[in-house]
Amino acid sequence: MRNSAIALLALAAAVAAPLAQSQSADDKKWVAQCLRDNKDEGAKVEVVRKYCVCMNDKMDENETRSISQWEKANPQAMKDCEKQAGWK
Repeated sequence: MRNSAIALLALAAAVAAPLAQSQSADDKKWVAQCLRDNKDEGAKVEVVRKYCVCMNDKMDENETRSISQWEKANPQAMKDCEKQAGWK
C-alpha cells in the first residue's frame, strides 16, 4: 500500500513538472492534497492531476477550503473540470 502511494506521488510529480512552473507554492500544496484525496477514485493519475489543477484554477486565491471541500459546494465547477480532464 505504501509503495503504491509513493509510486503514485512520483508519477504525479513527473506529470506535474510542466505545469508546476506556473503554480504558486500554495497551489502546489492544494493540488497535491487533491491528488491524495482522489488516489482511490479509479482514474489515471494524469486525469486526476488535470482535474485538480482545473479545480484549483477555478477557486479564488483567498479560498481556505481544500479542493475536495470546495468541490462539494460547487458541483458545476466539478462537472466542468471532470469533463476537461477526461474523467469518466
